[in-house]
Amino acid sequence: MVSCLSKSHLVSKSGFPESRMIFRVKQALFDSGTHKLFGALLVVSSALLITGCHDGPMYALKVANPYYSLHEWKKDDLYGETDHDRRNELVALSSTISSMPEERQSYWTNQFKEILENDESAEMRRLVMVSAGQLQSDEALDLIKTGLSDSSTKVRMEACRSLGETRGEVATRLLALTIGTETNQDVKNAAMVALSSHSNQIAIDSLRIALSDRNPATRDIAVQSLKEVTGKSYGDDPQVWIAALDGQPTEEQSVSIADRMMDLF
Repeated sequence: MVSCLSKSHLVSKSGFPESRMIFRVKQALFDSGTHKLFGALLVVSSALLITGCHDGPMYALKVANPYYSLHEWKKDDLYGETDHDRRNELVALSSTISSMPEERQSYWTNQFKEILENDESAEMRRLVMVSAGQLQSDEALDLIKTGLSDSSTKVRMEACRSLGETRGEVATRLLALTIGTETNQDVKNAAMVALSSHSNQIAIDSLRIALSDRNPATRDIAVQSLKEVTGKSYGDDPQVWIAALDGQPTEEQSVSIADRMMDLF
């Protein structure tokens, strides 16, 4: 016998009040022989709570939906600065840090070091490489060196791009070393592109070796970078470039109008 508390509530067996609607639904489920299904649903729900599903069902769809993303950022704001805010700050910093006073640059350099050592986000570490490339200092170069050995491919690629922005023989040697030791083809190619900004013999010698690479894309990038480094135009055939760099008489090819237009952009 169920005792009545009020017109809108009943007392369950556990002693807690429940609405008439919930009581009638439960009674219908058990009376219709679907109590087994109901019990199974309760087990599944309990399992999800126990295992602590972090993102809930259809996570990928939620991430793609800007409403859910914005909603999550707003929730995170209750607990402090979000990754979204931190990313925006680092993006803005990369365009202003080169004009900051030296003491502010030094402050941020120390912050960057902490990020590289402790931040689990590869995107945050990549953005550190972007800012480090805007600084012409030994401390910034040390940050980029750290980035070259990062576990993330995109961080190492960004480190190469930053070395392309960094003047000096040390930066050139780091890029040449990366080309010779890096196993990831994308990072290796990024280093060759970055060498196009270093017009010295170290860059030429490193790119000369890449002309014999088995990968056609790598050979093509080496040719394009050598055009920038040497200011010469021996066409797009790697063998012709090898002959020219080895001192054999080689005629330069005239630059087509299409190539000139591409250079403008």
